[in-house]
Amino acid sequence: MNKRSIIFMGTPDFAVPSLLSLHKAGFEIKAVVTQPDKQRGRGKKVSFTPVKAAALELNLPVLQPEKMKDPEFLSALENYCADLFVVVAFRILPSKVLKIPPIGSINLHASLLPRYRGAAPINHALFNGEKETGATVFFLNRGVDTGNIISSETVTIGYDDNYGTLYDKLAVKGAKLLSDCVRNIFDGNYSARPQQEGKFPSAPKILPDDLVIDWNLSAEHIRNRIRGLAPKPGAFTTLEGRRIKIIAADFESGGQSTSPGTVIGTDRKEGTITVACGMGSLIIKTIQPESKPVTGVKDFLNGNRLETGAVFSRYSPDPKKI
Repeated sequence: MNKRSIIFMGTPDFAVPSLLSLHKAGFEIKAVVTQPDKQRGRGKKVSFTPVKAAALELNLPVLQPEKMKDPEFLSALENYCADLFVVVAFRILPSKVLKIPPIGSINLHASLLPRYRGAAPINHALFNGEKETGATVFFLNRGVDTGNIISSETVTIGYDDNYGTLYDKLAVKGAKLLSDCVRNIFDGNYSARPQQEGKFPSAPKILPDDLVIDWNLSAEHIRNRIRGLAPKPGAFTTLEGRRIKIIAADFESGGQSTSPGTVIGTDRKEGTITVACGMGSLIIKTIQPESKPVTGVKDFLNGNRLETGAVFSRYSPDPKKI
């Protein structure tokens, strides 16, 4: 492997395995770029991004620009003279940044492109009941997730996978794929192919309305929505005026004569609540009542009286609390 250098860009914990993998592989990481620090909580305690915390542990220089087009930041990037920019779960790079590295900029995306381009590929793959997804490394261009593909790897989605478990799988699988791609790029042992043209499912940003359970939909659809939002931010509903997140559920197919959202059965022994949907029934197993921790339905039923005929209804979440 020719000795080449990179600048790594990322923010959330999804990007941390990639940074660690690149460092462990021996690549020269000249700097790490991440989002600015934020103040959180009542005490306004300064919080680092997960990528910054990892970079500091590795004794790597950290850049935190407020604006990517800031002249001082652009000058700093140029002065590092890195050969390649490596991006994982960061912001869209302006053309001025893309033009800096001589080899280019590559990105790790949590889907099998061109499927699920956009900000929330893991969520939307689960929403749609996909049986598999994957990770893709591609060269960045001015489009959103449209650049030439270097390599991709498929990941199976298990029946019980949710956003949290699939996120972790793809973070680990993607880190290995990314490290291999960087090595192959520096060795000149790679090719990049254009993405297929056509109509593919997209992955737009999750909005507050996406979190609200619509009981008129089929039970399978609702279960997939719950999986795609669990454990956080969670799919919301209301029971007797109280907001409730449903964290885990199963479903039964078939017709339904009861009004959607109506409780048609509870089982304290099994720890389930069965709710009528537009088609079929949702079998709730894990919930999070408002301002309380996540709990199994068995414990919830032991502490709360819930009669058959009670109704779950739509809940409009406050975006500030999401």
